Amino acid sequence: MALRPQIVGVGPLIDEIQDDLDASHALVGLLGTIPVLCMGLFAPVAAYLSARLGTRRAMTIGLALIGTFGILRAVAPSAWLVVLLTWGVGIGMGIGNALAPLAVRETVPDRPATGTGVYTTGIQLGATVAAAIAVPLATIFGGWRGALIALSLSACAIAVVWAVLERGGPEHVRSGSLVPRLPWRSHTAWLLVAIFATMASGYYGLNAWLADAYGERGWSDTSAGLLLAAMTLTAIPSSFLIPWLSDRHGGRRAWLVGASTVFAIGAIGLVALPAAGFFWALLAGSAQGGTFSLVMTLPLDFEQTRERIGALVGLMLGVGYSVAAIAPFLLGAVRDVTHSFDAVLWTCAAFLVLLVVLVRLLPRPEARYAGG
Repeated sequence: MALRPQIVGVGPLIDEIQDDLDASHALVGLLGTIPVLCMGLFAPVAAYLSARLGTRRAMTIGLALIGTFGILRAVAPSAWLVVLLTWGVGIGMGIGNALAPLAVRETVPDRPATGTGVYTTGIQLGATVAAAIAVPLATIFGGWRGALIALSLSACAIAVVWAVLERGGPEHVRSGSLVPRLPWRSHTAWLLVAIFATMASGYYGLNAWLADAYGERGWSDTSAGLLLAAMTLTAIPSSFLIPWLSDRHGGRRAWLVGASTVFAIGAIGLVALPAAGFFWALLAGSAQGGTFSLVMTLPLDFEQTRERIGALVGLMLGVGYSVAAIAPFLLGAVRDVTHSFDAVLWTCAAFLVLLVVLVRLLPRPEARYAGG
């Protein structure tokens, strides 16, 4: 309930926010774009904070930033100030998102995929809950400001609980003041960047335009919204189940190839056979949840030490999220040029087919990442 609701919870409230602040569509759209961009730009910062302060303290800072700036932007009087304060929310999300794999490494080092599955399931669940309760919260608390304050207070409470529950454990703080070196020259690291960027671009593209694409085909707003909800809901159980299975049967690579292939098939089905849209949405969602969890586990497979894992995560998420942040905009441009959402969905499917190809290029499990 901390790492995604500040993005997802804004979506259902966009019209109310826009009317209240008398803002343009482009300006209000930044409320969704900035946090995703920050998850890229500030992922390397998380590696530095982990090395200097320890993962637990750094995570507390990230969660506190989300909650504090979430409250501040909810009470901001002008549209531009709301946008400006969203950067603070995004920085916290970028730090917390990149620190989660390190927390897994320190907590359950013998079962990295299972640990990753726990927090990615939480991310999916938090996003789904936030989307479902945003409008009811606005009704209860007198508008969009009250809803965002409620979500932000939840993040503040989680920051306190995290700090209390993690108190007393060993903190592995690196001596010295050098910033962790990102593995710029590693082919494997850049392969992980490409895998994450193509996966996230396809996912964010589908989330941004799937409902509109089916509305263009004559589906009602309710049906198109349910289609997107179906894709989101099935990602929740698979985010845990697939990585849990990969820790026990078959290994990471086989499950990742399978999940990404099913994800691509689901995306192709959504555009090629729209009459069965709900089936393809359920299929794509279940594969997406597992794919995301397994991709987030990869840095733990290719590195051993906390500092090098942090550097690899920083590069993968830093570049990957930065690319994914512009995918909805570029796909919107595809719609403007082609005058059809079919081209948009085919482009999303192409991203995911490329993902399958890239995943198959991963080194075998016994090949370790060298970092240089």
